Amino acid sequence: MEEELKPIAVEPTTESSLEGDVHHVNNPVLDLPHIEKKYLGSVKSYLKHDKGYIFSDGSAKVEVTVVTDEIIRVRLAPKGSFLEDFSYAVPPSNLHSVLFDLEESEDFFAVKTNTVICKIKKQDFYISFEDRIGKVVNADYSSMHWEENPDFGGYYVYCTKKASSDEVFFGGGDKATNLNLRGKRIQNWNSDTYSYAFNQDPLYKTIPFYIGVHEGDAYGIFFDNTFKTYFDFAAENHDQTSFWSEGGELQYYYIHGPHMMDVVKRYHSITGTHYLPPMWAIGYHQCRWSYYPETMVRDVAKQFRQRSIPCDAIYLDIDYMDGYRCFTWNKQYFPNPKKMISDLASDGFKTVVMIDPGIKVDDNYWVFKEGQENKYFCRRGDDYFMEGFVWPGRCQFPDFTNPKVREWWGSLYKGLVEDGVAGFWNDMNEPAVFGRGTFPDDVRHYYEGHRGSHRKAHNIYGMQMVRATYDGLKKLYQNRRPFTITRAAYSGTQRYSSVWTGDNVATWEHLKIGTLQLQRLSVSGLSFCGTDIGGFTGEPDGELFTRWMQFGVFSPFMRVHSAGDTRDREPWSFGEDWELINRKFIELRYKLLPYIYSVFWEQHKYGLPILRPLAMLEQHIPKNLQREEEFAFGDKILVSPVLNPGQQEKIVYLPAGYWYYYFDNTGYEGAQEHVVHTPLDEMPVFIKHGSVIPEYPVMQYTGEKKLEHLKLNVYHTSGKEDSYVYADHGDTFAYEQNIYSEKHFIVDGSQGFLVITQHIEGLHSERFDNYHIYLVGMPTLPTSVSQDGVDIELQKDKQDNFFFVVEKEFRKIVVQ
Repeated sequence: MEEELKPIAVEPTTESSLEGDVHHVNNPVLDLPHIEKKYLGSVKSYLKHDKGYIFSDGSAKVEVTVVTDEIIRVRLAPKGSFLEDFSYAVPPSNLHSVLFDLEESEDFFAVKTNTVICKIKKQDFYISFEDRIGKVVNADYSSMHWEENPDFGGYYVYCTKKASSDEVFFGGGDKATNLNLRGKRIQNWNSDTYSYAFNQDPLYKTIPFYIGVHEGDAYGIFFDNTFKTYFDFAAENHDQTSFWSEGGELQYYYIHGPHMMDVVKRYHSITGTHYLPPMWAIGYHQCRWSYYPETMVRDVAKQFRQRSIPCDAIYLDIDYMDGYRCFTWNKQYFPNPKKMISDLASDGFKTVVMIDPGIKVDDNYWVFKEGQENKYFCRRGDDYFMEGFVWPGRCQFPDFTNPKVREWWGSLYKGLVEDGVAGFWNDMNEPAVFGRGTFPDDVRHYYEGHRGSHRKAHNIYGMQMVRATYDGLKKLYQNRRPFTITRAAYSGTQRYSSVWTGDNVATWEHLKIGTLQLQRLSVSGLSFCGTDIGGFTGEPDGELFTRWMQFGVFSPFMRVHSAGDTRDREPWSFGEDWELINRKFIELRYKLLPYIYSVFWEQHKYGLPILRPLAMLEQHIPKNLQREEEFAFGDKILVSPVLNPGQQEKIVYLPAGYWYYYFDNTGYEGAQEHVVHTPLDEMPVFIKHGSVIPEYPVMQYTGEKKLEHLKLNVYHTSGKEDSYVYADHGDTFAYEQNIYSEKHFIVDGSQGFLVITQHIEGLHSERFDNYHIYLVGMPTLPTSVSQDGVDIELQKDKQDNFFFVVEKEFRKIVVQ
């Protein structure tokens, strides 16, 4: 129940309506002399509502909402009227009430939770965030301010924070630059950026979320604003960090740490986690613009199987369509697509096809006719249809911000699903338009009833397209999980789709850029991400392609993709020597699938990022905040891709602990750098001590072989470590009814001694009966092994490696 506005006695301030000098980083385009710049004045009154407080300077209002104990939302209404509370990024179901209170002192109001204190300074409306012992984690440099927009109505809104001298910044989504954003200025406006360069900005995605770290503590800021937004990370002024937009509300979430992992998990708690993909979606995928006609598709598939190179999916780009009309087939190239897809499926291949948003203007085209008749296409400000040229020629574009349009769009996939298509790839959805880049600003959008121009809807257009795709496929596939991939995205897209980094280039620089982009996307909420392995455009040689393939094994989404005017990019395209190495690493991907699948489960259930930069692993070590080449895949595997031609060795930093080199099990002490040899058929891959790494036999596609047993590689430790191994049906939603198996292993060891315990959660029972456990790094050969008190014999495999067999539901194993 709301209380009445309560007046507050405060000293007058000269900053109640400042003009001229401002304490923020100005966008030169917006810094117009006739626009009055206004700051919040002193706090004069406040009222309470069920989730927080609204403070006022007599005209403007600021709402402070307690989302959780660790998350506070701040909203500004320059003239006292808030917009309707709606967000595509944050579903209402993700917001929960918590206990909080308000304390007033002579100088401040303090909104307190069990974890965070949000202070509002009475005199000048400065806002800061502290932990419960009074340490200031984030604070305003100046009060929030705004400028009226004379052309569109609304406001340009600004917020400027203090940046301490040691502060570094991470996140920001799809940015082709260094991991640490300090000294950078970025903007968010989803853009089709073919063959982009290092530091080119903006790119395809808008993720207005960053993580700040200073004095060893981390926090997050999520600026939930879909307009064109900007961030300045101490670029113009070394002691200031600013974010602003060209419209909409100044609405941001402060997310408390103190660890980077905490911040990312809490960001996921409000924006959602990735859906759990079908197992085949995390296998190896092969794509090209374009595989056609049907004979070429069949030949590529045949080559994979004849060469015994694992592959789960083959993609069809726009040339499979009839004149680039979405949801159609070119019957000249694909006379019987259903049979082709069925034949591919019988050999273990899933078929994934491209769908773009541009619908060809053609009265004889059924999709266009339905869209016209139901008024589903976007219109200009003067009520004419928005038209632009893309691949089919003259096109109109659905308004995916309208629920009816999304439902219609989702239903259009029915024919392709009935043909057997297993996955869908949404491209060109920034939205891209030839000749003009994107839609004009005056295009109107329904926006769930919160109507607005394209300035407001542009950055969520691709997100809502793939949402329509995902929701439609869930209905069509019924209990099977969809697989979708999108090029354009906004925060929260992870609930609907995987992503890739767009049209990159076959250069060593772009291989490095890709490692940075995927780490950044992962800590920005979009963990299911990948690059076009080998580069989309340009010509890689065998070494570059192979080194990229090695990195691809440890990319959450693993796909080769290339343009049609470049040389072939299949794993065998560069000669036999390179083919052998590529096969070896693709096989490694398939061996590690149960581990990778478990990491995806941890992302889905717990909000943990899949790729974790060194800064996230050891944020208390300042030097590690600048390291970029090493990262963890989950919490057990650390990799350092080879990023230079002819490189025979590299310096690799290993975090604290003890690590085993994957390819020969050599042990390395952590918390230091090591010189690691990098022969062409290896890449620095290390396993953390105490890990339990499940491993499948090599398969040509997921599910090819029935498991007789599950291999577990247990790495010796002189401490105590936890591991989780997850399994379910692999392609259904039964896990939502607890039909899954989450196995928690605890490895407790000392010199020559190891105890392994297991706890199992969930109702899923795997079809194999036994584990084959291989011990790695034991200082001496064990003299005895027991399972739940019963002695077990050691055995040797064909490679003379020792292992022992235990029942899959064991409770305790003792090795000594």
